[in-house]
Amino acid sequence: MKNLVLALVVLITITACKNESELKKTNAIAVTYPETKTVDTVDTYFGEQVKDPYRWLEDDRSEETGAWVKAQNEVTADYLSQIPYREELKERLEEIWNYEKVGAPFIEGEYTYYYKNDGLQNQSVIYRKKTGEDNEEVFLDPNTFSKDGTISLGGLNFSKNGKLAAYQISEGGSDWRKVIIMDVESKEQIEDTIVDVKFSGISWKNNDGFYYSSYDKPTGSELSAKTDQHKLFYHKLGTSQRQDQLIYGGTEAEKHRYVSGSVTEDGNYLFIYPRNSTSGTKVLMQNLSQPNSKMVTILDNSDSDTRIIENVGSKLYLITNRNAPNQKVVTVDASNPSPENWKDLIPETENVLRVSTGSGYLFASYMVDAVSKVKQYDYDGKLVREIELPGVGSAGGFGGKKEDEVIYYSFSNYITPSTIYTLDPKTGASEVYIKPGINFNADDYTSEQVFYTSKDGTKVPMIISYKKGIELNGKNPTILYSYGGFNISLTPSFSIANAVWMEQGGIYAVPNIRGGGEYGKKWHDAGTKLEKQNVFDDFIAAAEYLIDNNYTSSDYLAIRGGSNGGLLVGATMTQRPDLVKVAIPAVGVLDMLRYHTFTSGAGWAYDYGTSEDNKEMFDYLKGYSPIHNVKEGVEYPATMITTGDHDDRVVPAHSFKFAAELQSKQTGTNPTLIRIETDAGHGAGTPVSKTIEQYADIFGFALYNMGFKVLPNTTKSKVKG
Repeated sequence: MKNLVLALVVLITITACKNESELKKTNAIAVTYPETKTVDTVDTYFGEQVKDPYRWLEDDRSEETGAWVKAQNEVTADYLSQIPYREELKERLEEIWNYEKVGAPFIEGEYTYYYKNDGLQNQSVIYRKKTGEDNEEVFLDPNTFSKDGTISLGGLNFSKNGKLAAYQISEGGSDWRKVIIMDVESKEQIEDTIVDVKFSGISWKNNDGFYYSSYDKPTGSELSAKTDQHKLFYHKLGTSQRQDQLIYGGTEAEKHRYVSGSVTEDGNYLFIYPRNSTSGTKVLMQNLSQPNSKMVTILDNSDSDTRIIENVGSKLYLITNRNAPNQKVVTVDASNPSPENWKDLIPETENVLRVSTGSGYLFASYMVDAVSKVKQYDYDGKLVREIELPGVGSAGGFGGKKEDEVIYYSFSNYITPSTIYTLDPKTGASEVYIKPGINFNADDYTSEQVFYTSKDGTKVPMIISYKKGIELNGKNPTILYSYGGFNISLTPSFSIANAVWMEQGGIYAVPNIRGGGEYGKKWHDAGTKLEKQNVFDDFIAAAEYLIDNNYTSSDYLAIRGGSNGGLLVGATMTQRPDLVKVAIPAVGVLDMLRYHTFTSGAGWAYDYGTSEDNKEMFDYLKGYSPIHNVKEGVEYPATMITTGDHDDRVVPAHSFKFAAELQSKQTGTNPTLIRIETDAGHGAGTPVSKTIEQYADIFGFALYNMGFKVLPNTTKSKVKG
């Protein structure tokens, strides 16, 4: 067993006066890490042998792995229990979390539905009213699915007439789902449960049945074994799942890692999107109004991303980045839908475009330096108006059925809780529909956008949020959070947990680094494959900007990110262990040589490439793979790795192996812990109670390792010298 005493040096000021002396005192928490055995596993890549001493931790079904998980959790729980203000953080999180949250309403059949959480319910409840009436009732309560909230609602879709609903459930956070079909009037299940559904929406074909996607159950562990042939099925009501019709994906020629299907609102067309990666899709179409119609190929390659957004009769409206990296809207007739017949309706601009439809209009949402700008168009492409938004931030929604008379949208930013607005599409007038009653005064906080320079000279935007009046003295506890991948854009949004962090005098900074989608396909591609180091350089430069401008310093800086963002944290802390005090990689992709061998990981190759592609790609991946770059004799930041034992998207073996490497090689006094949530997956559907506990642990661990003996907003002095 390996014993390590972690000395945490804390400087406590005797009074609030700046000129009074500061005294250093030492906190110590004794940590005994569990023994982690090593094995002699070696892989050979292009003639180079690579050791994998913790390969055995990839077996999520073994008793040995289970025992290791239990032992690590015991060590972590013991450490966290000794942080004096952990419970205080939890209580404040519960207090601020405990307000009613209501989602935008939507009409299905005779009813208006909406999601509502009374405050601390583990899962939001779906309520409904007869449209035009006031008497509300519970339609579906996911809190009844399990006592501890670990079975969650994964999706809810209604038939065209609104008389039937199909909803998905996730057990323990797994991506594998079950689908339950119910009669909305009686609220009773009407058929056997559909099982083994994964990475799927539910798209109804009128009132007769629906399309869904899944894989064959893999041999071995269903949580970690590779799944790479996705299939689209049609379930006809009144038949068993065994009779479901295979629509696409059943042959070698149709083999794709992801296949989805979507039916147009009028029920006349089915669109199929086969993909081998998270970027780039083929497009096929079937005319459902004509019996036995053949599948028509619109795009036979994956060089672009294209999807249907609307149709009026045979006139199709598509959004695409084909020859338009920032996306545009085109129209074409369904009788001859190939790209040479496309006509621009909303041309590409210098800003990235997203489009939604409702009330017979198109709503074009643009990102301008990661901030929303929304324009309303008619179906002929004529600009109706620019929507006047409540402020600078993120606006979402603007969707609905053609016959809807009112459109709903939400608005928030890092210091403004999400508020729902109504929009009259005829006049453009907006009104507040629901404003949250949260115990948080946004007027006390500020968000500012800065642009900093990355290593290669690229300008990168970052939004920095904090409480007004804090002194920029280099001693403010700061969380630097980002993602940097998969064309995902980080636009300003409110977080209850981050509100508590800022209450404590904390700074929350989010840079829009390359790999994301904030500036379109070029920005995304600049952070992929052999350009992936740009992502880490952008993040490192963000940290250096915060330090150089006295927002914080290395002793008070924590880096955090999840999934691909967990990779970001892992790569940053192994490349620049001196840069930050605390690292919190969540559900991270950390073994870049083997990520593609688990579940659907091979679908991430557009962003990463794989170690099997060629020697250049292997060398590049090995050069930054966090697991392969932990070195002996280096003092790494205080680290708490977080993952879930049922994560079947980024399997927990990534985190297990990274923790083992760090614990065996860490030099110095900084702790290396792993927090493994049981009956939890990649994050979606996590019960509120578990989420609150996670944040109390994350914030407590960060502050404690920055040297805070009491919470910053209650102590007589905040900082060490």
